[in-house]
Amino acid sequence: MTTSRAHRLLSRMVRIEPHEVKATLLGFSWFACLLSGYYLLRPLRDAMGLVGGVEELRWLFTATFLTMLLLVPAFGLLVSRLAPRRFVPFVYRFFALTLLGFSALMAMHVESVWLGRTFFVWVSVFNLFIVSIFWSVLDDRFSSEQGRRLFGFIAAGGTLGTVVGPLLAAAAVSVFGPMALALAAALLLELALRCFRGIYPDHRQAGAQDGGTHAVTLAQSRPLGGQVWAGLSLIARSPYLLGICAYLLAHTAASTFLYFEQGRIVADAFADTASRTRYFALVDFCVSSLTLALQVCVTGALMRKFGLVLCLAMLPLVTVAAFGALALAPTLAVLAGVQIFRRSLDYAIARPAREVLFTVISREQKYKSKNAIETLVYRGGDAVSGWLSAALSALGVGLGGIALLAIPLSAAWCALCVWLARRQEVLRRTGATRPAQVSATFPEKS
Repeated sequence: MTTSRAHRLLSRMVRIEPHEVKATLLGFSWFACLLSGYYLLRPLRDAMGLVGGVEELRWLFTATFLTMLLLVPAFGLLVSRLAPRRFVPFVYRFFALTLLGFSALMAMHVESVWLGRTFFVWVSVFNLFIVSIFWSVLDDRFSSEQGRRLFGFIAAGGTLGTVVGPLLAAAAVSVFGPMALALAAALLLELALRCFRGIYPDHRQAGAQDGGTHAVTLAQSRPLGGQVWAGLSLIARSPYLLGICAYLLAHTAASTFLYFEQGRIVADAFADTASRTRYFALVDFCVSSLTLALQVCVTGALMRKFGLVLCLAMLPLVTVAAFGALALAPTLAVLAGVQIFRRSLDYAIARPAREVLFTVISREQKYKSKNAIETLVYRGGDAVSGWLSAALSALGVGLGGIALLAIPLSAAWCALCVWLARRQEVLRRTGATRPAQVSATFPEKS
């Protein structure tokens, strides 16, 4: 398909310039490969996480956080020593090799509670790292203005992957067993790398393509340098990044409480792992279908017309409604409706808006601080929220009490959304006054 024809087709769905078509389609395809792979594994991960009982979930969340503590400095070392063109393939292939190892163990019919626990933790780690790197690269290559127009459509690629992934999982697990899921996910990681190399070309290739005007690309081809733990120190010195951390912690706390309640309801409703896996896969399919429709038809227009405030604030508002609905009727049907609606709005609208927040920070912050926020801070919030949920249960605080607590907390969360959106606009305008930079993939970044 020629660029002009692709541009005509895409312009019916999203505001896009001809020179943005290639990178946008590569981003769409890259995210589709990543989330297809993850959603091949997600139903199996969630089912295996319940093998030891619902009460074990908080220990699994804590183990995931501790694993992040070990991996984040290792990732910081890679980012400091290697350019993105080198460390992204290194990280992706490392995870691909581990998935091949799990595939081999499953092929040998190794069955143990510890294999299920390890698989749950590793898939949780795997997902956060590969997706965080994806968005770091896009935040590096797209401007804030481009992100507002195009991130919703690119995110739709991931949603397409979340539709394809569960369907592939349901078909493959019946014929080849669980080992096929891990093998297929590893292969999809390799396809994702092909897309990355197209959207982040070697600076010598980029120079040939744009007539030698590749100052930004040449700079991006070098390692970022700095300290291993620079991501955390940069966060500590930036009120803006701390605000994003607070937003994400509120998000993870709400999601963890709902996840634990989901575990209790599903464990009571279904007695075996296969039935639970089918339920999780069905919910994932419904979430993905609704998310895809929103991303293609709503997200870009909503962000252009109403800006970041509404897109960010939707999540706290819907979260209060979700807790209230489950407090009134903690049934499987209500749980499914709550999870489908809330997760769809999160993936379709809140997540692209959150990524736009990162387009106005420095390159070191995009790779180091962003990764620390979306891995260590995210899973730390999960772990703390898991134990807080257990403590509230022990004190006899049910969903009704949590729903009441969610009202003032969500009001503060909404106020934070307003502050972040305003601060992002200030940083965007300040960045626009700096000397123009030339990108090999895009025109001038503002």
